[in-house]
Amino acid sequence: MARNATNGLLQNAKKSKSDEFYTLLSDIESELQHYKSHFQNKVVYCNCDDPRISNFFNYFASNFKELGLKKLIASCYREQTNDLFNSGENESGFYCEYRGQEGESKKTILTDLVYFKGDGDFRGSESIELLKQSDIVVTNPPFSLFREYVAQLVKYDKKFLIIGNINAITYKKIFKLIKENKAWLGVNLGRGISGFIVPEHYELYGTEARIDRLGNRIVSPNNCLWLTNLDISKRHEDITLTKRYFGNEAMYPKYDNYEGINVNKTQDIPLDFEGVMGVPITFLHKLNPDQFEIIKFRKGNDDKDLSINGKCTYFRILIKNKRIQTKLAGNKEMSAVNKVYKTFGRQRVIEQRSSYQNSL
Repeated sequence: MARNATNGLLQNAKKSKSDEFYTLLSDIESELQHYKSHFQNKVVYCNCDDPRISNFFNYFASNFKELGLKKLIASCYREQTNDLFNSGENESGFYCEYRGQEGESKKTILTDLVYFKGDGDFRGSESIELLKQSDIVVTNPPFSLFREYVAQLVKYDKKFLIIGNINAITYKKIFKLIKENKAWLGVNLGRGISGFIVPEHYELYGTEARIDRLGNRIVSPNNCLWLTNLDISKRHEDITLTKRYFGNEAMYPKYDNYEGINVNKTQDIPLDFEGVMGVPITFLHKLNPDQFEIIKFRKGNDDKDLSINGKCTYFRILIKNKRIQTKLAGNKEMSAVNKVYKTFGRQRVIEQRSSYQNSL
């Protein structure tokens, strides 16, 4: 869940209300089903969520025992009205804690909210104290503060699963986390996130905009993603490669300002190319870090955007296939072994192999 911010940096966001996006329960359930093993005996913090109306809070409270949670905390930026959106006069934020104890229900704890002295901003000292108590943060933070929000999670070494705009991939510090395998994309992306609840004044743009049976106004921007550092087996599945570079060189033009080839679609990544390849940013949704290495983002050797015949391409991520490198190393070793075998016999092969492995 997200809310308006108040500093000067966010005036444009405030005017457009672009931070007032509330996540659908169905989208939360669709993503969270893949991470259930991570929550056993953990404290979950939803720090951009009014617990009275947050679907994140609703999900974790409803599945508290199934997930084996230790505690659930939800905190909210200022007082909000029951129509989801901040139009009240109260300047204080608030939070609640749910421990799933006998006699404790979602309804009863919502009558015992604890008010902050401050406004409940996730950057405030009171919110940070709650953050320090938590193990995993799960929420939809303000998109306009996404860089700062993620930086805080990294600073306090927290596990997280959060929603952001797909453009977040291109932010320098966010991409650095992905490159260093400290964060990665979740399971659902784009149309895999079906929509967000928005306030009355928000334009219902797009052909997929709708009003549900409860009267919620929903837009489907189709440009959002989940960002996380919770590992799951799915991200270690290899991308199946079927195309070949050799014999099809015309399909893979070389860059003017970098030693590498351009690949327009993830499905077109060649299985026989050992050099650097530029792929679309959507490749990150399928990235297996065991299969591919990320080299850099967007820029050539001249620190300008990658170009082909003088024309800049769409943003590209430069990668190398680790599997090719391993295979080539193995082939080189076997070639050397076979050569020695022909010359010196079996005993010398054993000695040569040992020497070769020690040098790696």
